[in-house]
Amino acid sequence: MSENWNLPNVLTTVRILLVPFFVWFLLAGGPFGEDSVAIRWAAFAVFAVAMYTDKLDGDIARARGLVTSFGKIADPIADKLLTGSAFIVLSLLGELWWWVTALILLREWGITAMRFAVLRYGVMPASRGGKLKTVLQAGALLLMLAPLASLVGDWYPWVGWTAMAAALAVTLVTGADYVAKAVRLRRSALAGQAPS
Repeated sequence: MSENWNLPNVLTTVRILLVPFFVWFLLAGGPFGEDSVAIRWAAFAVFAVAMYTDKLDGDIARARGLVTSFGKIADPIADKLLTGSAFIVLSLLGELWWWVTALILLREWGITAMRFAVLRYGVMPASRGGKLKTVLQAGALLLMLAPLASLVGDWYPWVGWTAMAAALAVTLVTGADYVAKAVRLRRSALAGQAPS
């Protein structure tokens, strides 16, 4: 049995496979409306389950010593597919400004590409700020996905937008921090290689 075929990697694969179902439910539910509440709750549930597998697979991998090369690559890809699709579809539905989605996705994919680019100089582990960013993004998306406006009132979307503003701020600040760390990592690696 391949070392890559373990429970954490199966959960990561399940998260990737859930993305098209999530997108379908979200598009089928459309913008908030009484006709689409059940389908919108289905999209919310699929997203919530998929996000929980992100926490679960990491906890299991670390606790049981099942960290693999496949997991290191597939896990962040799965996360970005899930959250990226949520940002894009919410913008398509007119529930999230496109400029917010563009800034967040540029930061996410840009930092991922940069981390791969600096691998020859060293590994850049996820920071506490990066983990906080992930939690804030997931929380803001869950708030925006939940069709609660029909139950609690028209003020409810402001809850999601406020949470999204916090997520955007932390996303941009941590992105700048990762760039600074990458520059320092490269400088120290090149200084170590320089002839004395």
